Amino acid sequence: MASEAPRSALKRERVRDYLMELVESRAPGDPIPSERALCEQLGVSRPTLRSAVDELVTTGVLLREHGRGMFVARAKITQELAQDHDALRLPQASGTWTSRVLEFDTVQAGARVGRKLHLSPAADVVYIARLRLVDGEPMAIEYLHVPAALVPGLSPADMESGDFYDTLRDQHGVRVHEAVQSIEPTVTNEEEAELIGVPVLSPALLFERLTQDDTGRPVEYVHSVYRGDRYRIVSRLTLAHPTSAWRYTGPPG
Repeated sequence: MASEAPRSALKRERVRDYLMELVESRAPGDPIPSERALCEQLGVSRPTLRSAVDELVTTGVLLREHGRGMFVARAKITQELAQDHDALRLPQASGTWTSRVLEFDTVQAGARVGRKLHLSPAADVVYIARLRLVDGEPMAIEYLHVPAALVPGLSPADMESGDFYDTLRDQHGVRVHEAVQSIEPTVTNEEEAELIGVPVLSPALLFERLTQDDTGRPVEYVHSVYRGDRYRIVSRLTLAHPTSAWRYTGPPG
């Protein structure tokens, strides 16, 4: 039986996704509904909503002004690290990676995930939340969305052993080709901290990735929270050619 912490974390994650959808549909400086209105609309408790709001305030997505409410913050400055089609592939992350599935379900894509995967909001996606471990130590929480039509028969066991991209290729004929991934700093909330074994508000890395197959079709949208005290990224840069670039491949699985 699942503990209350994973359930609470997953509920907060869905609230966060809804808030992100609001943010992405508004301009910087625009207000968002009050906490009370959002609680009533989403059917969640004030602590659950506030946890998600606090995270987005801390990471600079929302701006909270005392006595005025909450507003969409200014857009972050983006630096592109990959250029053109030249890339230097880095080795996979070290250690033995395993996974433990926290939730596995077929749900409707919704507006935000549907846009990313080029699906109707009513289309089915397989939603997977899993804990990623390295040599048995919790390292990250990963949330995946995969078009259900691409992976008939996919099971939780498939997500706990082997490499997911190998599973896509060998069992479903889907060959991943490229991905766009962003990485930015964040901090852990209470539920995330408990799951990965760090203090609340510990530094962490937020990954967001959209993967396409060899036809350019989106096949996976994933975002993950990695513990900042145990995970780092090292880039190797080739400076001899003006079009050189690097690409981060991420952990296996």
